[in-house]
Amino acid sequence: MYELESKNRPERAILCSVDTGEFDAEVSIDELEELARTAGAEVVAKVIQVRNAPDTALFFGVGKLDEIKTFYMAEEVDLLIFDAELSPSQQRNIEKYMDTRVIDRTTLILDIFASRAYSKEGKLQVELAQLKYLLPRLVGKGLVLSRLGGGIGTRGPGETKLESDRRHIRRKIDSISAELKEVEKRRNIQRRKREKDGVETVVIVGYTNAGKSTLMNHLTEAGVLTENMLFATLDPTARGLTLPSGREVVLIDTVGLVRRLPYHLVEAFKSTLEEATSADVILNVCDASSPECAEHLEVTKELLKELGAASKPIISVMNKCDMVYDEDTLPIIGKTVFISALRGSGIDKLLEAIDEALPPDRKRCIYLFPYDDIAPSNEVREDGTVFLEEYTDEGLKIDVLCSTRIVNKLSKYIKEIF
Repeated sequence: MYELESKNRPERAILCSVDTGEFDAEVSIDELEELARTAGAEVVAKVIQVRNAPDTALFFGVGKLDEIKTFYMAEEVDLLIFDAELSPSQQRNIEKYMDTRVIDRTTLILDIFASRAYSKEGKLQVELAQLKYLLPRLVGKGLVLSRLGGGIGTRGPGETKLESDRRHIRRKIDSISAELKEVEKRRNIQRRKREKDGVETVVIVGYTNAGKSTLMNHLTEAGVLTENMLFATLDPTARGLTLPSGREVVLIDTVGLVRRLPYHLVEAFKSTLEEATSADVILNVCDASSPECAEHLEVTKELLKELGAASKPIISVMNKCDMVYDEDTLPIIGKTVFISALRGSGIDKLLEAIDEALPPDRKRCIYLFPYDDIAPSNEVREDGTVFLEEYTDEGLKIDVLCSTRIVNKLSKYIKEIF
């Protein structure tokens, strides 16, 4: 059996994929390469075998595995990364046949998540996903557990957790799930409070590595991590932003998206992206220099549709335009703004576009404040332009032109809105 060795160099990896025609294998393995580099690997080769379906036992045919074995022995390769979710038996069979470490796409993404989660919720989501993934692979102190001594694909729950029996793992899963429900409950309370206070929100969504965190930093100087890596942000980050019109909004950054997201991580993504469902404006940020730019915009739009946020005002933000030779070749989907978050170009136009996309800031309303609850009328006077104040039998009636924030905050006192 192979053994993990401590090396003072990046782990050298071969990427392996089967092309069944179901999706573009070349594009997918290129993304896998970026994922591997994000995890710290050096990719020495990419192998794609055209087959009707992956082999149920070894994923590849024996002949292809023998070719790879000859190559990796000569090139000092440390691990094989498969662009699929391997079954527990496939993973064990390949490791036994090849006598080297094997991880799959899901393990790789989980590994990156484990190193990128910073908040309590993010860490819990990652641990939950890892435990759910590892539970069916719990085979005693065999190959699966032997991998957990270090290296890519080994971050997160350690060997001591996985040595316990399945019942203990399930109890841990139940415990984390319950804790996450409490975290989500608190986040929903914060969201409802923003809505109650009439605070408008702008949510940044988009594909991985599109520059969302860089944009967030430029707009708000939030100090969000902006390494040029996939999944730099795993936790929603909210900061205040003042627009050119003077309107104040909350800007929320969310985790990036990825093709063929592992099932175990779908909920982790959706929990952070749910911020978009209550947003007043959504910024769909895309890397304009990427050949898959149009596809990335569509992937994000589809997810927003699944979340029930497709009807929200959406601005397509084409980032990294300083790396594009001809902007005329870029896709135009709805309202589109071209920027470079790193250089700051186009930011003024983006801020103007956000201002325009937000609901009209002032509305004319007639409020009726009961005499035993008249204090909120002061907020209306301070905020708006009062046309008429009248003391009636029912209470204080005020005809006023006021901000959307106050309209939302004091909606229960409104008798009529124009």
